[in-house]
Amino acid sequence: MTLEEYLGTLAGKTVAVIGVGVSNTPLIRLLRGAGIAVTACDKKDREALGSLAEELEAIGCALRLGPDYLEDLQADVIFRTPGLHPKYLEAARRRGSQITSEMEVFFQVCPCPIIAVTGSDGKTTTTTIIAGLLRAAGRTVHLGGNIGHPLLNEAGNIRREDLAVVELSSFQLMTMDRSPAVAVLTNLAPNHLDVHTDMAEYVAAKANIFAHQGTGDRLVTNWDNDLTRELAEQAPGRVEWFTRDALHVPERGCFLKVGTIWYRDGAESRPVLPLEDILLPGVHNVENYMAAICAVQGLVDDETIRGYARTFGGVEHRIELVRTRRGVRWYNDSIASSPSRTMAGLRAFPEKVILIAGGKDKGVSYAPLGPVINDHVKAMVLCGATAGAIRRAAQEAENFQNIPILEVEDYPAAVAAADRLARPGDVVILSPASTSFDRFKNFEERGRVFKDLVLALPE
Repeated sequence: MTLEEYLGTLAGKTVAVIGVGVSNTPLIRLLRGAGIAVTACDKKDREALGSLAEELEAIGCALRLGPDYLEDLQADVIFRTPGLHPKYLEAARRRGSQITSEMEVFFQVCPCPIIAVTGSDGKTTTTTIIAGLLRAAGRTVHLGGNIGHPLLNEAGNIRREDLAVVELSSFQLMTMDRSPAVAVLTNLAPNHLDVHTDMAEYVAAKANIFAHQGTGDRLVTNWDNDLTRELAEQAPGRVEWFTRDALHVPERGCFLKVGTIWYRDGAESRPVLPLEDILLPGVHNVENYMAAICAVQGLVDDETIRGYARTFGGVEHRIELVRTRRGVRWYNDSIASSPSRTMAGLRAFPEKVILIAGGKDKGVSYAPLGPVINDHVKAMVLCGATAGAIRRAAQEAENFQNIPILEVEDYPAAVAAADRLARPGDVVILSPASTSFDRFKNFEERGRVFKDLVLALPE
């Protein structure tokens, strides 16, 4: 089915779009451009939406705003925003509404092969590397999804010979009934348990990335992660593994040997990428490259992979070097909204760092973070609702090193405190281990505020 044909199926139907955000605003414009009756629904009130409310009304869109925006909602088709749990639309489903999403429809109408990436950590970097490798090889790539760029409104211009590379969150995957030709599952760890009913639901959502594959499709996943190794047994297609375990060489996939990433396909093995060619710090980025190398097999040659790795400096807000000042390196890892993500960030550095952390709780345990803090942190500055939980995790760990721990009111105070603690040769990293929603709209805004504060420090 083409995008035009899909829009034709909506002729004469009423459509509700839940959430007036990054992915759904272009969707609303697409639907209205096709002459479809659309009601935009959002828990924000008119004042909070600002000029966007008037813009939507100007193109003929009805608005349903405020805290009761879902009450008695009726429409033939409802597009769910990824962050809304499907249970809140169950009453509408029972009344006969079809529940879908921008990404679900994109999978229906996309004319080219799709490579999709999910996982608890490393999604965006792995997705970006895959797209970058394919572009370096001369392919036309459409990059989007959870990475922040909606693709449905572009589907009409995608050619069969192109490639789509998408990042998918657990929220997007919950109701997906299609899977990509190549699915990448980087890892699994407790995450988003403030939204998901429990860990089982979270894992089941992630499994949807490969659950609907055919026998000719591929799943790329992590041998070293207990959850992904167990989950891959359900894969209907071919499984390719990546591993840092020096004692394990998968039948198909990537492994490490003498400081180099190798790729094996049955009886054939070959060296692909020396670790010294990877600019990004940390063993987790070695895993990201291994996952990407598996995903692009048959599409990108090894020399192109090596050339890309020597020049790719990373993604904003992901262990991003902000500034070197008076011998101190400041890093922005605002994407680290979970303990596991912060643990990976801390392990990326050979030296002990000064950690700025804290934010809003997302319902996961901070206990596993405590030992890693003591092994990799020389001082810690905390702010936000989770400050106490992170402090306790560090202090209650068996290896507690009695490191200095400061609790401050806000980010200006946190940056100032870290600056006082830092000495030439030190690393300061913002890696919150918590969501940003206590103070910021999203992790991007949090990271930008941090960067502005660091850049404003006097020489």
